[in-house]
Amino acid sequence: MVKSPLRWLAIASLLAAGVSPLFAQDNNALLDLLVRKGLLTTGEAEEVSKEAAAEIKRAAAANPVETRISAKLFIDLSNLDAENSAGGKLSSRGTGLDVKRFYLGVTHVFDNTWSMNINTDSAYSSSTGATSTFIKTAYVQAKFSPEFIVQLGSANEPWIPFDEDLYTYRYVENTLIDRLKFGNSADWGVHVLGRSGMVSYNVAVVNGGGYKNPTRSKGMDLEGRVSVEPVTGLTFAVGSYYGKLGKDVEGAPSTRTASRYDALVNYATKQFELGAEYFSESDWGFTNSASSDKGEGWSVFGRVKLGDGPYWLFGRWDTDKPSQKLHPNMKENYFNIGFEYVAIKGVNIALVYKYDHIDNPASASALAKSSEIGMFAQIAF
Repeated sequence: MVKSPLRWLAIASLLAAGVSPLFAQDNNALLDLLVRKGLLTTGEAEEVSKEAAAEIKRAAAANPVETRISAKLFIDLSNLDAENSAGGKLSSRGTGLDVKRFYLGVTHVFDNTWSMNINTDSAYSSSTGATSTFIKTAYVQAKFSPEFIVQLGSANEPWIPFDEDLYTYRYVENTLIDRLKFGNSADWGVHVLGRSGMVSYNVAVVNGGGYKNPTRSKGMDLEGRVSVEPVTGLTFAVGSYYGKLGKDVEGAPSTRTASRYDALVNYATKQFELGAEYFSESDWGFTNSASSDKGEGWSVFGRVKLGDGPYWLFGRWDTDKPSQKLHPNMKENYFNIGFEYVAIKGVNIALVYKYDHIDNPASASALAKSSEIGMFAQIAF
């Protein structure tokens, strides 16, 4: 223990300056000066520095006020060939550079319980010919314990973001349910989530129209997920969705309830990953229609690290029947394969080939076959 009467003065000075890492060099200079003047020994200076660092750490844990900024960009340069069942070329074909998505987020932590988040989503819309920006997430969070967290506002839905975190290659392609438009990645409502040991859960009562459509209807939809990680890297998950998809509004016919059931298994290590996903749905998009429909699909994905370097070989195969009642003969097979280079943390670059084939599409002008090859990248911090 430091015996010098200057100990407390030195610690107080370091605490005053140490609230920011920008003052670290000043702290060291102060201690060096006290040592040179003979007011502190070298051992006492080291002890003062350790005690001051411990006090700063305890203060930060007791009141963790901070603001974090994040961003994520999906970009690709590729050649796409697309045609309909009659062999006609579609206008989407060609060569070009696309910025598929740009997310910009801010999270502010008030204390150990309260925080807030806002995240924007910018993407190009072919229907309007312009880039649109939406509020994807905007919520206040109360973390009462790791097992019980409440989010009010637009927040991540229970299934798609969870699936994306396991899949890894969202910047190459949307996950199965998201790609087929049988779910939303975020929505407005009340979200309750948590984790206890190997079990995690997420339950959301939402408006149903997705984060781009915050309007209310006569009732709200329910989505939930439960996952289990019995050993490190092995994940089992099941989920479901039930509701009117925000279509149950006054004056509009709403006769059906959409539902979806999900299942996933994934095993990942530092060297490889293998996962599979299944879904079945009924009346998605038909809640205010005289028609009824149902669909189902599978996705199998994996990757393997090549040696000890930052290189990965990855692939995925989807098969689905998205309209089993109205178009029972329509079936899709999609796959991609790629070679990824992780340049640095937050910068992923991949050479990718994609192929999509739809047997008996819903109309003669609809997509029947496409192939794409190019460079895909994700930049994130």
